[in-house]
Amino acid sequence: MIKTILHSFNIQQDAETFDVIHSAVEREIVFKGSRLWVLIFAIILASVGLNINSTSVIIGAMLISPLMGPINGIGYSIATYDFPLLRQAFKNFSFAVLASLIASTLYFSISPVSSAHSELLARTSPTIYDVLIALFGGLAGTVSLTTKLKGNVVPGVAIATALMPPLCTAGYGLATGQFQFFFGAIYLFTINTVFIGISTIVFSQVMAFPIKAIIDEAKKARINHIITVVILITLIPSVYFGYVLVQNEGFSENSAKFVRSISLFRGNYLLRHEINVDQRTITLMYGGRKLTVDDKAQLKKRSGDFGLSEATLNFQQGLNFADFSTQFNETEQLKSEINRLSLELQQYSRQQDSLRQRSLKGKALLSELKVLLPVTTACLFTEPYRFIADKPSEPIRQAYVIVTTSKTLRKNEKKKITLWLRARLQNDSLRTMFD
Repeated sequence: MIKTILHSFNIQQDAETFDVIHSAVEREIVFKGSRLWVLIFAIILASVGLNINSTSVIIGAMLISPLMGPINGIGYSIATYDFPLLRQAFKNFSFAVLASLIASTLYFSISPVSSAHSELLARTSPTIYDVLIALFGGLAGTVSLTTKLKGNVVPGVAIATALMPPLCTAGYGLATGQFQFFFGAIYLFTINTVFIGISTIVFSQVMAFPIKAIIDEAKKARINHIITVVILITLIPSVYFGYVLVQNEGFSENSAKFVRSISLFRGNYLLRHEINVDQRTITLMYGGRKLTVDDKAQLKKRSGDFGLSEATLNFQQGLNFADFSTQFNETEQLKSEINRLSLELQQYSRQQDSLRQRSLKGKALLSELKVLLPVTTACLFTEPYRFIADKPSEPIRQAYVIVTTSKTLRKNEKKKITLWLRARLQNDSLRTMFD
């Protein structure tokens, strides 16, 4: 059993010959002629996609981009100590990056649209998650390169690791003089390049590719030391940025929960709010009476219940009913009506959520019944009111489950399902019908 399982994970059974792999690596690292034009066209296409904020255009550019070749070549040549191939791969990679930067910078220099949209901004703040994407995407690409498995793996890796958009974003930063975009995008591109290359090195050693040159242990140790330094230099900032991202997400989520909890506070209605994640501030504008010092203190105290003790609360006064009390006698009535309608809306929203959950309960039961009773074809859950002749004004909710099966069930099967449903729904008065 264990031997069979281990055999299923054996990659060697699908591996290409070493000569075929080496030829493929050599072929993919070259950038001249048609491959160079394809690279330029892909860069322009990705730049246009970022410029108009079109995800589909960006994906198309990543699919046709040939940038993965020299990166795999660098990793493969380091793993096999093939230094002539390493020099050739690095030379072609540097040329491809330079050509890409020039093409994207020229495009954004002449483009009439200069706004930074979401697709472009997403490439300026890399984190540790981008490291994981590059590492495992690179491993998948290397598996495809070194085995008979081809198909859609390489296009999928090209989309996941996204080598083209960071270069285009860097070009945008150069063209518009926004160097924070340039450095952020280049760092993301560096992360992708380094960890795709690292994944190729690791997988090449796992596959035991033949060494192309014999070197002494001291030189091997020096190469490993350089690789370690490059990994650390690339990795450490991304860990920090990942930590900042998690902290910002937590602040944003907690702030949203806090704001929802104070939408109605002591007769005041929250008209508008603004959450600034970078500055850790929450701005609240209330309509109603003017907030007192005690009101503000209570709001600050409540923010601590949501882990926002360090956040700064800024208060703004919106519509103040007290200012109009001498002119409009109905002001207090209006306040009460607003509060009443707000409470009714909240209650209605909770009722709708409850009804929505009930309406989906039959679907959940069907999924579970299919496991217990494979012949189940449909399930209906309903909870109508039951009226009693003696007490027509006091209806009782009665839950029903109607189970449809593809064949007639025996009596003991029906009893078993009925008992299970009552336990599942925690309702001893549940009535079950079989169709």
